[in-house]
Amino acid sequence: MATVKQILRAKSDASVHTIDAEASVFEAVALMSKVQVGALVVTVGDAVCGIVTERDYARKVILQDKVSRTTTVCEIMTAPVMSVSLRTSAEECMALITRYRIRHLPVMEGGRLIGMVSIGDMVRHLIEEQQFAIDQLESYVRGPHHDTPTCALTRSMPIPQTLETRFI
Repeated sequence: MATVKQILRAKSDASVHTIDAEASVFEAVALMSKVQVGALVVTVGDAVCGIVTERDYARKVILQDKVSRTTTVCEIMTAPVMSVSLRTSAEECMALITRYRIRHLPVMEGGRLIGMVSIGDMVRHLIEEQQFAIDQLESYVRGPHHDTPTCALTRSMPIPQTLETRFI
């Protein structure tokens, strides 16, 4: 199984966005909107102290009728933050995401923030792994006669005409 290091390497944009704990919630939401992310790592200086998400905003500001321009990020952030390392397996990440119902995992190495993996990254990775396994099994089933049609249906192959007419 892949590690967080491999998942981060596959991301098209591996940048991590942070916000100071004393910034206003309005600034945090504006930044999330601008950079099109659902979470920001909250910092005090260089130290990670929490994470603030769109979910935090909805539950802790909107539903509690707080004012986003005067509420600070540290008042609504989730802390302590759950994080992973570069050596954490994709399976372990999915277990954390599922068990704790979270969508973002900061990646820490040597006490430093170096990345972020999301549930979207994990799902993308799982789909790629499954597609690879399907392709390998199809290749095995076909053997050396790769032009012979099989019943296996994948996104890389059109539906054979004989099967297509059965479903119409």
